[in-house]
Amino acid sequence: MSQHTPAQPASARSRVSARIAAIAPSATLAVDAKAKALKAAGRPVIGFGAGEPDFPTPDYIVEAAVAAAHDPVNHRYTPAAGLPALREAVAAKTLRDSGYAVDASAVLVTNGGKQAVYQAFATVVDPGDEVLLPAPYWTTYPEAVRLAGGVPVEVFAGADQEYLVTVEQLEAARTERTKVLLFCSPSNPTGAVYSPEQTAEIGRWALEHGIWVLTDEIYEHLVYDDAQFTPIVRAVPELADTTIVLNGVAKTYAMTGWRVGWMIGPADVIKAATNLQSHLTSNVANVSQRAAVAALTGDLSAAHAMRTAFDRRRRTMVEMLGTIDGVRIPVPKGAFYAYPSVEGVLGRTIRGVTPTTSAELAALILEQAEVAVVPGEAFGPSGFLRLSYALGDDDLAEGVGRIQALLADAD
Repeated sequence: MSQHTPAQPASARSRVSARIAAIAPSATLAVDAKAKALKAAGRPVIGFGAGEPDFPTPDYIVEAAVAAAHDPVNHRYTPAAGLPALREAVAAKTLRDSGYAVDASAVLVTNGGKQAVYQAFATVVDPGDEVLLPAPYWTTYPEAVRLAGGVPVEVFAGADQEYLVTVEQLEAARTERTKVLLFCSPSNPTGAVYSPEQTAEIGRWALEHGIWVLTDEIYEHLVYDDAQFTPIVRAVPELADTTIVLNGVAKTYAMTGWRVGWMIGPADVIKAATNLQSHLTSNVANVSQRAAVAALTGDLSAAHAMRTAFDRRRRTMVEMLGTIDGVRIPVPKGAFYAYPSVEGVLGRTIRGVTPTTSAELAALILEQAEVAVVPGEAFGPSGFLRLSYALGDDDLAEGVGRIQALLADAD
């Protein structure tokens, strides 16, 4: 007579799958939500948490969306890979901005850049595959890797390296299970930008070892001073068959809420990712896609005006943070983030509290100065803070001024 293990009662099982329960919440969104909740409660909180331009979407893009909403053709399903007009626009924009040609069939339109990140990892990573993740990293990358069954391998570059990893560090982290390198330049959260020479060196290393590159280029138009955005496929054209480019309209055109991103990659990868998306979300909202067509086929004058404002705020923030004893701030050359090291502040007593981690320091700054910043633990090791300068000049000066005043009390 066969023996059967009794089924576990439903009441004793976890209500949430282990896979989903293991996902860490988005620290940046959590900080932004807390700041907004405190504001709603009447406290004068200034938030440096969200990576979101404070500008409205340019009028010509909004007008294109209004016209699209009135057209019944946009009230129906369309191909999962995206509107043909938008895929063509992405291909044309890639040639214009990145300097190399791709076919529209190599483009998959996604519901924002985050879906592109998730689908890219899900499409090329198998359980146990290792993904090299230069740190500090955007908080979503390791969670997307784990959801795909992969193993994130952090490669940390601190303030002394201006947050730029070297080929030597990548090679030291490489194993026989390494399949993918995540490359993000300009960087969220640090604002670091790899030079053309550094980008080419990393690209040649990945090509030599047969490593896939997932390159996040969402901040391509936000570079300052002498920095240059260098597409890794332009730097090393032979990488095209093992590279997935991730991008979108959110940052360049102040369209975070429109949820339009894209992947560019080899035919087999794009076909597989499109199949996944057809089951996951189907197509991106058509009105948003029509708005994105207008954005990509228009000129970049609105984007350049926003970059000018970001640059001004960047210089103000760096100058003010640089006056604080114990704070070290490599000058960010891209995106709209500053990433100061606060290791020199930790362990000192501030108004009766002695923070020993950047998470504890961020909590103190929120409580005592009513300023919301994101601690380094969200992006890798402790000892750092991320501050977005995508907010108004007056709020920026007031918020950093409050931090200055608070940390001036450190003993």
